Amino acid sequence: MITVSHLTRRFGSLVAVDDVSFQLERGEVVGFLGPNGAGKTTTMRMLTGFLPATAGTIEIAGFDVLRESLQVRRKLGYLPEAVPLYREHRVEEMLAFQGQLHRMPRKQARRRTDEVLERVGLGDRKRSLIGRLSKGQRQRIGLAVALLPDPEVLILDEPTSGLDPLQRIEVRGLIRDLAQERTVLLSSHILPEIEAVCPRVIVMNRGSIAADGTPETLVHDLGSATFVRVEAVVGPDAAEALRLLTAISGVQEVIDRGKTGIHHGFEVHCEEDLREDVGALAAHRGWALRELSWHRPTLEQLFARIAFGMDPGPSSLPVPVPVPDPAVHTDLPLAPSTAPTPATPTGYNLNPWEQPGGARPEPPEDCR
Repeated sequence: MITVSHLTRRFGSLVAVDDVSFQLERGEVVGFLGPNGAGKTTTMRMLTGFLPATAGTIEIAGFDVLRESLQVRRKLGYLPEAVPLYREHRVEEMLAFQGQLHRMPRKQARRRTDEVLERVGLGDRKRSLIGRLSKGQRQRIGLAVALLPDPEVLILDEPTSGLDPLQRIEVRGLIRDLAQERTVLLSSHILPEIEAVCPRVIVMNRGSIAADGTPETLVHDLGSATFVRVEAVVGPDAAEALRLLTAISGVQEVIDRGKTGIHHGFEVHCEEDLREDVGALAAHRGWALRELSWHRPTLEQLFARIAFGMDPGPSSLPVPVPVPDPAVHTDLPLAPSTAPTPATPTGYNLNPWEQPGGARPEPPEDCR
């Protein structure tokens, strides 16, 4: 349903999307992830025809987005991050207006209005002014607008922004239902939501695709190790406990984490959840258990590895150290800088206070 080939978008010298290619089949629900500035929204705007591509091609339902944009828009429903709604309209007036834009017969537009408002949970707010509704309700109206023409493809940019936890659960269920009928590309920063809804994720970073696959496959290939964490009173011979844990079938490695009080900690690395086997061994040996837990990498860890190159644990993200600006007055002495002097940027600089050579113009007489 969606075929993207070598898609590129430049804004002057900035390459926002760099040679991106992917394909979505009919009925797929795909999560579109990436840190701010990764190129997700720019890609979505090109997919929907709001922004032309610098290079590459996009086909939706067999139609080229650039050359056959009207046919594409008949197949497409789009919910942008900032929902464009007329706040002075009533809800049903907004949907009637959208129906006219889609050239829907009036009777069909009224029927679809009732259907989509019921699906998004706003069937009782048809006569409400949009400007008096909450942000979450306006978000759901935007989703109703995207669903109005009954599109084959849905592109949703942050569809649960502004919704409370209960409304998010409802929207997740709605997206699951929609996936049985159409293809969905979903962008969100709420990673548990993506894991709950999307069987496949595409992760972008710095304008390129950094990962593409099922969440389970990606976190296995790019995430941290999976292991059973066990803390127990194992007696004086911790080496024997280490040997017995290593001998369990399916164990790849056992790491001794040392003692905490009277309890000894081990990480039993394995592909499958072996808590039952470890628990049976502890019961057989008479070990008093304090902890027996299963740890596996999450989509959040994968996201952090791609975006920051590290695991998101406590104190794992670097804390930026503020560097004093010599141009700002301070009573503290400044340490001598060892960093190389940056090269003077090329091009025009219209700021008279930052002209080459460091010379500053004299202020006018009335400002002295």
